[in-house]
This record gives sequence, structure tokens and C-alpha cells, in this order.
Amino acid sequence: MTKAVFPGSFDPVTNGHLDIIKRASRLFDELVVVVGNNSKKSGWINPTERVALIEQSTTDLKNVSVQLTDGLIIDLMTAIGANVIVRGVRNTGDFDAEKSLATFNHQLNPSIDTFLMPTSPRFESLSSSRVRELCHFGKPVDDYVSKPVADFIKEKWELNEK
Repeated sequence: MTKAVFPGSFDPVTNGHLDIIKRASRLFDELVVVVGNNSKKSGWINPTERVALIEQSTTDLKNVSVQLTDGLIIDLMTAIGANVIVRGVRNTGDFDAEKSLATFNHQLNPSIDTFLMPTSPRFESLSSSRVRELCHFGKPVDDYVSKPVADFIKEKWELNEK
């Protein structure tokens, strides 16, 4: 049985992330989406809410679970018995950065492999930071995020405007 993890900040989770999650869930027996909690950075959406939004967006994927961590991904992988890291790559810049990180993680733990999955073409220019930028300027994000995320963002911005 192959257990994989898909780590990220997911601030917010986008349709590009969800595309990788859906495709990876077909390739691995179990996929754990890991939301990183970097205590040195303040995120736009708090990590617990990110976990909930991913869970709400993946209810149809029975072999997908979501977990929060504030430690090294390789330590979490050892603890849960996972041996594959899934990473989405949009372009050559992503590929170079992810390849370097994959090499480093493999040096830290040789039993860990990284699976680089090219992003579907329609999501190549999509990122969480672009979604946040659209929100900052009051533009709709429904085409870029799931309905639960879009609803959450609309509520969050309405609350912030009052």
C-alpha cells in the first residue's frame, strides 16, 4: 500500500491544487494533504480553516485526508508511514525548485521519493497569491477556487469590509 503526502500552505486551496489532489488520489492508495503551519508567517486564512476548506472541497475523494503540521514534512511522513511526496509543477521554475527540494529530502531520508506532477494546462498561471490579489481588488474568484472556498472568501471579505 502506497501512502503519499501532498504538502503546501494552501492559502487558499485553489482549483489547481484540487486538480493535483484528484489526480494523485487515483495514483496512490492513500493521499494525505498536509497543510503547513509556519509560525513565523501569518497566513491570509488561518491553518485550521485551510484544513476545513480542503476537507469540504474533497469530500468525494474517499482515500484523501487532510492534516496540519508545523514540523518537517519528512518527520510527519515517518510518523504516518508515508514514503512519497506529491508536488505540482506549473513551469520550469517550479520544476527546478521542486527537484532541488526532492534531492534534499531524499538525502535526509533515502526511503522518501518525490513525484512531480505537471499541472493541467488550464491551471498553469493559477496560484494562491493570485487569488489573494484578486480578493484584495474585490474581484470574483469563483472560477479559481471550489464553491466552499469561494463562499468562505466572500464571507471573509464581507466581514472585513464592515
